[in-house]
Amino acid sequence: MNNLEIYDANAKLEAIHQDIKRLVERSNKEYLDLMLTNLKKDILNSISAYVTDDIEKGLKRSMVDSCRMRETCKERFTEFLENNAELIKQETVSKKIIGDKRAELEDIRKSAPFDKCNICFSEVDSLFDKQINLISSLQIYDNNKKDKTDISSIPEEIMVKSVLEPVSNKQRLQILKSMASETKTFTALSELTGLRGGNLLFHIQKLLENDLILQRHERGDYMITEKGYNLLIMLTNFKKYLEI
Repeated sequence: MNNLEIYDANAKLEAIHQDIKRLVERSNKEYLDLMLTNLKKDILNSISAYVTDDIEKGLKRSMVDSCRMRETCKERFTEFLENNAELIKQETVSKKIIGDKRAELEDIRKSAPFDKCNICFSEVDSLFDKQINLISSLQIYDNNKKDKTDISSIPEEIMVKSVLEPVSNKQRLQILKSMASETKTFTALSELTGLRGGNLLFHIQKLLENDLILQRHERGDYMITEKGYNLLIMLTNFKKYLEI
């Protein structure tokens, strides 16, 4: 075999080697993609199961026991909230879908027959906000992020009063951050901030008045709202410009 034939044979072997290498790489990538897809599915199923369990516990704990409509309303609330929980498994959730869900809840609220229905609806509102916060944290909530920003439309007075001022205080920002993933009691917030009694209540009230947090029910835990969570996300995104 002459040098030319040897060179030709080596070239063919190298080509075969490269073909095999690409085949293995593609197979490994397909296998990895399959594993990641199945892992994501398992995680989302677990999260969905947790949310469903949270719905049951929340409604059972907070709805008015003595109301004759309790079981009927509980069934309707559960259906509404469990349908929302299915959104977690989707690739993306549009602003319209969330808007439709809010409208659906308002329609249910309009049919409420008693004044004390507000107690039960307060819990449903809390659970619904938790679901939206979870969807946002999974980064599947498409909140029209691609819309062109119109800076001139920013309402200065409202923005300062309802957004900038509430988080311009260290303790209030601490309080808001602490609720990003869980609810907090008054005692827990006192331990976190070092504030007591009226001093702590003043800061909590500021956040409540501006819809950044809400109280699950009278004397209940405090939790972050969708507005409050989105504000934290905005601050997190802004942090990179401060070279922190």
